[in-house]
Parts: sequence; C-alpha cells; structure tokens
Amino acid sequence: MSTPAERYAAFRDQQTESGPALTSFRGLYDFELDEFQLDACQALEAGDGVLVAAPTGSGKTVVGEFAVHLALEQGRKCFYTTPIKALSNQKFNDLVRRYGAKNVGLLTGDNSVNGDAPIVIMTTEVLRNMLYAGSQTLSGLGYVVMDEVHYLADRFRGAVWEEVIIHLPESVRVVALSATVSNAEEFGEWLGAVRGDTTVIVDEHRPVPLWQHMLVGNRLYDLFASEDGATRINANLMRISRDEQRLNQARGKRGYNRPRRTPHDRAQVIERLDAEGLLPAITFIFSRAGCDAAVKQCLYAGLRLTTDEERHEIRQLVDERTAHLPDEDLAVLGYLDFRDCLERGLAAHHAGMLPAFKEVVEELFTKGLVKAVFATETLALGINMPARSVVIEKLDKWNGETHADLTPGEYTQLTGRAGRRGIDVEGHAVVVYQPGMDPIGVAGLASTRTYPLRSSFRPSYNMAVNLVGQVGRERARALLEDSFAQFQADRAVVGLARQLRKHEDALQGYKEAMTCHLGDFPEYAALRRALSDREAELSKQRGAARRAQAVQSLEVLKVGDVIRIPGGRRAGLAVVLDPGVSVRGEGPSLLVLTVGKQVKKLTPADFPVPVEPVERIRVPRNFNARSPKERANLVATMHAKLGDVDLGKPVRARDHAAEDDEILRLRRELRQHPCHGCDEREDHARWAERYYKLLRETEGLRRRVEGRSHVIARTFDRVCGILDQLGYLDGETVTDEGRRLAKLYTELDLLTAECLRGGIWEKLDPAELAACVSSLVYESRQTDDNRSPRVPAGAAKEALASMVKLWADLEAVEQDHDLSFTREPDMSFAWAAWRWAKGHTLDAVLTDNDLAAGDFVRWIKQLLDLLGQLRDAAPKGSKVRETSTKAIDAMRRGVVAYSSLT
Repeated sequence: MSTPAERYAAFRDQQTESGPALTSFRGLYDFELDEFQLDACQALEAGDGVLVAAPTGSGKTVVGEFAVHLALEQGRKCFYTTPIKALSNQKFNDLVRRYGAKNVGLLTGDNSVNGDAPIVIMTTEVLRNMLYAGSQTLSGLGYVVMDEVHYLADRFRGAVWEEVIIHLPESVRVVALSATVSNAEEFGEWLGAVRGDTTVIVDEHRPVPLWQHMLVGNRLYDLFASEDGATRINANLMRISRDEQRLNQARGKRGYNRPRRTPHDRAQVIERLDAEGLLPAITFIFSRAGCDAAVKQCLYAGLRLTTDEERHEIRQLVDERTAHLPDEDLAVLGYLDFRDCLERGLAAHHAGMLPAFKEVVEELFTKGLVKAVFATETLALGINMPARSVVIEKLDKWNGETHADLTPGEYTQLTGRAGRRGIDVEGHAVVVYQPGMDPIGVAGLASTRTYPLRSSFRPSYNMAVNLVGQVGRERARALLEDSFAQFQADRAVVGLARQLRKHEDALQGYKEAMTCHLGDFPEYAALRRALSDREAELSKQRGAARRAQAVQSLEVLKVGDVIRIPGGRRAGLAVVLDPGVSVRGEGPSLLVLTVGKQVKKLTPADFPVPVEPVERIRVPRNFNARSPKERANLVATMHAKLGDVDLGKPVRARDHAAEDDEILRLRRELRQHPCHGCDEREDHARWAERYYKLLRETEGLRRRVEGRSHVIARTFDRVCGILDQLGYLDGETVTDEGRRLAKLYTELDLLTAECLRGGIWEKLDPAELAACVSSLVYESRQTDDNRSPRVPAGAAKEALASMVKLWADLEAVEQDHDLSFTREPDMSFAWAAWRWAKGHTLDAVLTDNDLAAGDFVRWIKQLLDLLGQLRDAAPKGSKVRETSTKAIDAMRRGVVAYSSLT
C-alpha cells in the first residue's frame, strides 16, 4: 500500500509526461531534467510564456531548446535571441547538430544564413529591426527565446529587449531566461501584463555545488568553516587579516609606508590549483594587458599542462580553424606564439583578441585541452565556457571612470562559471588574498546570491519615428507606458502616493489643532514665519557683509599688530607674528602669539567681525616662536604696552534687526492681530510649525510622484518635439526625412540622419566616407588622452568638422527640450578606417594606430553595419549609396572577411 506522498509523486510524474511534446523532448537527452526545467516546459506546452531565473550553469537553456522543439512539432517558427554574436554563433552550431542545417538559420548583422528557416538564431537588435520593418520573416512566428534577458539592465543596449517584448505580436509566446535576480517576480508580473499569461520559475539551486576559497601565499583556505554546527568565516583567515592589520599599524607608528600590493606569481597559482586537482580554471583579470602578461609569466616559468597527445590535437585544431586567415596577417597577430601557448594548455581571452583566436580558445577549453585561461569579465557574459575553478585576483576593477568594488551580482556572475555539469562533482571559487583584503567582505560577496534587475529603457529618435509611423503618436505613447521602466517607476510611485496620502491626512489634523476662536491663525502664523524669515535673511546678509569686512581687515594687518580675537577658545589679545597671504579671496591665515604664550594659526573663520589693531609692539627680527623664553618676553612686552586692558574681553556684534523697516512693520502687525491675545497662542503656534514643516515635506513628495508618473511618455513627447522641430515628424505624419531616420539603428541615429540630409558626405570617396562614418560608431576606451586624433586631410577633415558643428547644433536643440541623447563624434578611429579602406596592410594599420586586433575587427564590423544602413537609407540620387557600397567592398577583406562559422 503506497503512502499519500508516493501517490502524489506518481500522479505528478504522470502529469509531467502527459504532454506529448515534452515526452518526445525528454528522449533527446541522456539525463533527467530538473524540476524547474520540467515545470517551465510544462507551462510552455500548456500555452503560457515563461520567465526562468536560475544560476549560471544550471541548464536554463534546456527550456529555450524546448521552445524550439515545440515550434517544430507545431509547424511554427522559433526565434532564439542572444545579446552577443559569439553566443549566437555558439547556439547556431549546437542547434544545427541537433536539427540539421536546413532547419536552422543565423542572423547577426555579420552573418546571414538560411534566414527563412523555422529556427533562426539572432541578436536581439536584428529582431527589433524586423519588428519595426514589418518583416515577412515574422510570419508564422510562435516562440521567441530571450537568452540572458537580464541584459535589459545594460544602459547602452538594454532598451532593445524591452522594445522587442512590447512590440512582438500577441500570439507569440516569450521564453525569458535570466540569471538569478532578486526581483524576478516583479519582472514576471510585468511580462504577464504586456505578454499575457506568464509563469515565473525561480530556482536558486546550483546543480554543481560551489566551494569558496582564499589563496594566501601558496596555501588554499576554505572561506567558510563549520564550527559547533554553524557556518562561519574561517578563523585562520580572520587571524591572517588581524595580524596584517597589527603589522601595518606597527609599521605606521615607525614611519613606514604600508607595503604596496604586489602581483602574484600566476604560474605558482596555476601549479597550486593543478596540485589540488582544480584545473581547468579561468582566472579573471580586469585588464587585457594583465591577461596577456599572465600568459607570458606562465610561459617564461616553463609551465606546461598538456600531454604529447593533447599538444598534437591542439596544433591540428588551431591550424584548421585559422586556415582561412592570410599568412601575412597571422604573422602580424603573433600566431606562432599564440599556438605555442595553447599547446602548453595556456590562453588569454579578451575583447582585444581576434574573434577567430577567441573562438579557438573557447573550443579548446570546452574540450578540456586548454587548462588555464586568463580572461576579462566579458567571458562571463553568456559564453558557454565552464571550468572546474574560477580564480579572482582582485575585488575591484576599472569601470572607465574609477576603480569600483565588485558587486555581489558581478561576483556571482564570475564565479558561476565554476563547476561543469555532468563532469565536476563540485565547483571552486578562489579569491587570491592581497594586502588589505578583508575576508568578511569576500564572504559578503560570496553569500549574496542575487541582485535587482533595473530597467534602462528610454525612447530614442529612431524608435519614435518607427512607432509613430506604425501606430500613431497617441498609441505609441501608450505602448511606451507599457515598458518595464515605467512599470518600475509606477511601483515606486505607489509607495510614494501612499505616503503622500498619510501626509495629507496628518496635515488636516494639524490644521484643526491650530484653529483659534479669536481669528485666522494660519494668517497669524504666516506673519510669524515672515518675521522669522526676515530676521534670518538680515542675519545672513549682515553675516556675509561682516565676513567680507573681516577678510579685508585681516589683509591689512602687519607684524607686531596687537589684535583682539573676538571669541571662542582663543578669545583675547594676541600679537601678529606673520600676517599670511590671502589665497583666492578667502583671506589670509595669521600666525599669532596669544597672551597665554601659545603660537596659533588663525583663519578668517576665527573672525566673524572685522578686527582692528588695539596697539602695536616691536617683534624682534630674529624672533624664535619655538623658544618659551622668547615667547614669554614678547608677552611681557605686550602687557607693559597695554597696561590694565582687559585681555580677554570679547567683541560683541551690533544688533541691527531693530533698525529694519520690514521687521518693524511685521512686529507691529503681529501685535495687532486678534490671535496675538489668545491664551493658547503658543500651543497653536507649535501645531502651526508642525503643519508647515509637514507641508514642505508633502510638496517634495508630490514633486517626486509627478516626476515619476508618465516619465517615459513625457520623454517620448520631448523626443517628438525635437523631431517636429527638425522636420522628421509633422504631427502624426512621418516625413521623407523621418522614414530615412527609421532605417538608422545606431546610437547617434539623429546625427547620422542630419549628416545625410545636409549632404556632408556627398563629395567623399569610399575611404573618406569610412573615416567620417567611423566617428559615429567608435568610442574611445581611454578618456584621459587630450591629444587631437589623426584624421585624413582634405575633404574628410572638412566633413568631420561639419559633423562636429552639426552635433553642437543638435546638442543646443536637445538642451532646449531638456534632453541629452547625442554624444560628440569620436574621431579616434578615423585614421585606421581610412587606411584600411585604402588597402593598407593589417600590420601597418595596427602599428600606426596602436590598436588591438580584436578591437580593430569589432569596430570595422560595426562600421560596415552602419555603412550598410546608409546605403539603404540615403536619398535616391545620393552619391552616398554608391560610395557606401564601395567602402564596404574595400574593407571586407583579410581578417575582417573571415567567417566565424564552422
């Protein structure tokens, strides 16, 4: 006889397997699906959309793959969107292996393969552009998988995710896959509001347990230890931290500086991990140069982590994957050194590397052939490249402006790579101990598992013309009110509005409490406030005037002047030893000898009123202020000169309030008011003070509520106002210029459209056009270089100057409309783009511009994308159409033309 629990479990298993699509799907895997995967798949088969929030490496993508399976079973389409092209390429290869090349397509901007297939993997931007263009490819679409949907918090690209979610046809089911975020329910509630029924599945369980460690010297410590049944920070780590603090304090007392942070020997760290059986490992170093240097350190140390058979396999794979690259480019890229390191089991991974090289590293690491990768944090953003261990060298990183501490969310994202499902029993996160590192802080990062998802959505110019063209201004405004950004703002407003209502109720009570039977007490209270404000204003004015006069009086003092310090601990007479020098109008700092025989430094703050010398004595030329005897002699001279003057008498400031006409009038009206004679006047006044204090707070709350209400729609109205003014919109009509703007999907969309309309590029040749357009896509990583970038002479230089002037004009228009969307064109890549389009070699371009190969290829590809948009958007008859095509052809060569598809 089975128990009720067993009968329920049997029933649940039966329900789980009742869906035919899920039953056939489970047969594709050689492992049992987790409970959260099954729950999500059941919800999908039942017709709901789903949001799955789970840790990195937990298998969320299985749910996305089920959406693909469902679409094929139902004869519909599934679009699988990812935030980055590398992840799209990876997913494309995975699904081709499962469903065959004829069923799977890829659209990333760089690549267009089988775009009419029932399954298409694409970047989110490609889908957004399809929606605005009303593409026929959307026909038959049943499911959209949004992998890494938490990217919508990205301040540069996040808006695209919300645009897609809002504008997808109602019949499409959305499968949103997210890292663990603390407000998944809130995000799921919004998805339900805009997409219909959405099941939210949150799973915080890691399928591979993660152990936290700290490496101190060459010794590996567990971060947490169990003591008396409770988990605490390892006592040994706390002792090491305390000992270091005591040592630093002792060194400080002896006048030594604190020891500087010294870089660890990376080879020793890798050897230690190898000895513990913790390879393969990813070491996160928040610097490209640091990653490259780490590989060289290991190379110079003679580190070799591979067998002869593995080295042979690595060489074959590397040569095969790079066979399409020109030999002259391989030499420039240091191919032989790159391959030698790979054969040793070592590699760097960062955005400065050539994409082909990065892909080789990813493939070899996934195969277990590369054992140690030194990577920047971009590796943690979605690429499926898990390790047994993750090493973090520092807990802060440069964010482009300053060194900022890692957040718990970033720490979780990085360490989430540790632990390969189906391979490792457990994963390991290792923090390398540095001087000053606090184990408590590390434990805080390690134990905080979640972070909130915050929308970064805002309307853009391109978005505005597309929406107005499709649905009209009012409907567009309503659609934008559906954004997650407005949803979160409204949530905040709910709490503020509740607080506002409480304040308003309290105000009514205060108003009743200050009611007086003799007359209008609010009127009387207003007179009291006006009197108080006037007295405060006068005091402020007089204080400012006195301070200015005091500074002037200090500036004319001379050595030997005896002055009276007005008040405070130093009140009394003193003789000036050094009158000091006035700095930036703030007044001088005086060095004086007080009657107490103390030498003091006085600033203008010690003189609230002007000072005048009361006497003058001679200070010896060689007076030594450090000599007690000479100080005593000079004070004796001061006593003899002044006789019986009161040496400590303070200086009193004159009260001018009684002389002010406004104050006299207010006092008179106050005495004449009926409420002035009320026996309960002061009691009423106290309630009035509370009333007006709360009233000020209430007005502030009201402004905050108004500021958050309809904030997205109001921004949209300002955007449309600019587009009306510049002729891209005419009320509800999108003009010809507006339709061109609708085809320009770039951060500087409006500036690009203005350049087209102004004919700035009409006289340029292909290389000159490439140079100019590069300034609209490129953004320098370094912000502290004040040198003027090198640009081609002649027509390109003139066009770039015209573009900057256009930008300045647009900035002025935006300021008039209380917006700031358009950054200045960045010309730092213009010379490289011009030379590449002219046919110069990769070696010449990289050397001349101090560029990393990966950066160069990435920016050229973005430039090619925008040139393609210009070709399609330029007016008929414009020379830019032809020139753009020629520029694209000229630059799509060598390493840029290499296809990353295998």
